[in-house]
Amino acid sequence: MLNSRRLGQAGALGCVAAALILAAAPARADGFLERLRHHATVASTITDNGDLNPYAVVVAPVTAGKIHKGDVLVDNFNNSSNLQGTGGTIIAINPESRSTTLFAKLPQNLPQCPGGVGLSTAMTMLSSGWVIVGSTPSRDGTTATKGPGCLLVFDSNGQLVTVWSGTHINDPWGNMAVVDEGSKATLFVSMSGYDVPGPAKLDPATGLPVVVDKATVLRIQLAIPASGPPKVTAQTVVASGFAQRADKDVFLIGPTGLALIGSTLYVSDAIQNRIVAIPDALTRTGSAGTGRTVTKDGQLQRALALCVTAEGHILATNGKNGEVVEFDPVSGKQLAAQWIDSNQAQSPPGNGDLFGLAVAPDGSGFYYVEDDVNMLAKATP
Repeated sequence: MLNSRRLGQAGALGCVAAALILAAAPARADGFLERLRHHATVASTITDNGDLNPYAVVVAPVTAGKIHKGDVLVDNFNNSSNLQGTGGTIIAINPESRSTTLFAKLPQNLPQCPGGVGLSTAMTMLSSGWVIVGSTPSRDGTTATKGPGCLLVFDSNGQLVTVWSGTHINDPWGNMAVVDEGSKATLFVSMSGYDVPGPAKLDPATGLPVVVDKATVLRIQLAIPASGPPKVTAQTVVASGFAQRADKDVFLIGPTGLALIGSTLYVSDAIQNRIVAIPDALTRTGSAGTGRTVTKDGQLQRALALCVTAEGHILATNGKNGEVVEFDPVSGKQLAAQWIDSNQAQSPPGNGDLFGLAVAPDGSGFYYVEDDVNMLAKATP
């Protein structure tokens, strides 16, 4: 069951693909990371109300409303008091001028969204101009007071129009994989909040917060009319049984990254430190469980966000150090790792600093956020 709450009316907008979705084809042997040598700060991600902790990174596919094609949209998970699960702002950053525009600002308490607002890495912009973002909310910055959250739909001027919630939505967490066909779209979103207790509830065997094997990946199919917001036409749990748990430092650990190549969905299973493949993700009528392991351990250190390169490889940010890892999804071979956040204040350097990332439209590099300094950065040759 999914509840949709219409909040207003928005106009029709343009058309371009909202995500890099590659046909199933052999990946090139040469690597993507080995060509990247420069890392430059683009702009601060702190908004005028002091929201912190940038999570999602999305490159705008089209010019519409406040947004220009090529702008980088970033949302914030924390408020000015640095409490996790309480941030409610999205900014648009122009990479060329390095100027920033506040795209949207929401109050922490939003009755339409169960538990309130804490914007997560689950965000996309469709070619029709609609921006969809997940909320994984908390009242005190921990999972002890978290709510199940929702998916929020904004028009291209940053006005909230519709809120989706329901039994299949429980803490939308990781970056979305998207197929955008203009008049319809398919979203994949990981849900990492089912029955997760507060971080004080520990497993006696490990001394860590208890692990609950209930996280899912939800496929949401949308119809996008010429006027009015997207409408949910179907929803299917295509993967389930992933590990999830609370964490006092990073709020929540669960399946985070999603990347689609052909009909295969790749999911980063953070607690098991692996990447898995879900076959027939676009057409399957039921869950594939936790799928097939593609690559595990090695240079992966709690893999988080995923994105696909033009070579057909996949990049994964590491949650436990400041590296991004490149691997071949066909062979499972890990090709390279590059330290993109080497802040010595953490141990190991960059621990906990990385989250979202997105390949640049021309395929020459990628954007990423550094939570330690609240900045958007770009890796280039």
